[in-house]
Amino acid sequence: MRRILATILLCALATLAGRSQGIAFERAAHLQRGVNLSMWYAQARDYSADRLTTYTTADDFKLVRSLGFDHVRLSINPEPLIEDGHPDVLEPAAIARLDKTVAEITATGLVVILDIHPEMPYVMALGQGNASVTNFCKFWQAFATHYASTDPRQVYFEVLNEPHIEDSYRWAGIQSKAVEGIRAVAPHHTIIATGNRWGGVAGLLELEPIRDDNVIYSFHDYDPMAFTHQGATWSTPFLKQLHGVPYPSTPENIAPLLTLETDDSGKQQLAQYGTERWDAKHVDLEITTAATWGMQHKVPVWCGEFGVFRTYAEPAARARWLHDMRVALEAHNIGWSMWDYQGGFALVTKANGKTLVDPPIAAALGLKATRQ
Repeated sequence: MRRILATILLCALATLAGRSQGIAFERAAHLQRGVNLSMWYAQARDYSADRLTTYTTADDFKLVRSLGFDHVRLSINPEPLIEDGHPDVLEPAAIARLDKTVAEITATGLVVILDIHPEMPYVMALGQGNASVTNFCKFWQAFATHYASTDPRQVYFEVLNEPHIEDSYRWAGIQSKAVEGIRAVAPHHTIIATGNRWGGVAGLLELEPIRDDNVIYSFHDYDPMAFTHQGATWSTPFLKQLHGVPYPSTPENIAPLLTLETDDSGKQQLAQYGTERWDAKHVDLEITTAATWGMQHKVPVWCGEFGVFRTYAEPAARARWLHDMRVALEAHNIGWSMWDYQGGFALVTKANGKTLVDPPIAAALGLKATRQ
């Protein structure tokens, strides 16, 4: 019933928009609740056949489906998929393994988003010269050609994860060129586009929609970073020293933590998190911004990532933020994909051959009763 109502509402919005984008809104209606399958075909040092066939399996896809998800976002590093020096040639064994994974996911009834999710040097190279852009577009045309025979209702193409190119106009041009190449070989598949600035709300607001009626627009939202990325070693330096940062925030509950920061900039950013008083209303205001952009441009938007690094966050606070994000997104009829299934922001943990779902997190996401 939820999916039927969402489909009716989204299609009604498309009609009101006066624009022939019914297909994009219809496809967006199948991206209501999802989860990211990370640290597997991307963000991993080991892409061996043994790890790829054991890290996440068909049993995981069945569990994902049973919890009430309707889609997964599969992170894919393009470099292990191509033959050396030939960006338009897919390596047979590597693509065959990915084919098996895609088939197993869709067999459960889940939609799979093929998210091109390269390492940072690959993304940074797109901001420098033309060769990297040419190679990127050649890869996408080969990749889209390979998957053009799949069911477009179950397999979607995401152009690039979190672009962070200095010139936003350059990124817009790159993305448009990639979309043109994809569409030439896969005329019916839904494409997911995103703005610059790490794919956040700010980047979405800078983006001019592409002239294509079958595109969904993605944004990622981890604000406030002082809470969601506390203790993270790979992000902004001031976050590394943070542990036990509360949510919601007030100046009073943040004040004792200011001693954790050793530099003035870090203290200022942490203090700002307190004075901004992040809570459910503040979260909703941020989601409203993304929703408004979609309404103004008459296009569907989808939140491809949101989550909390679990190592140092207090569990109850983590669940509260995820709940508030999920409620805000659904209030604005925006589908979402939580980060992530079993990585550092995980919904599940694996130990001794068992997969354990985190019950408070599942409840925060509005999922069905978990099974152990």
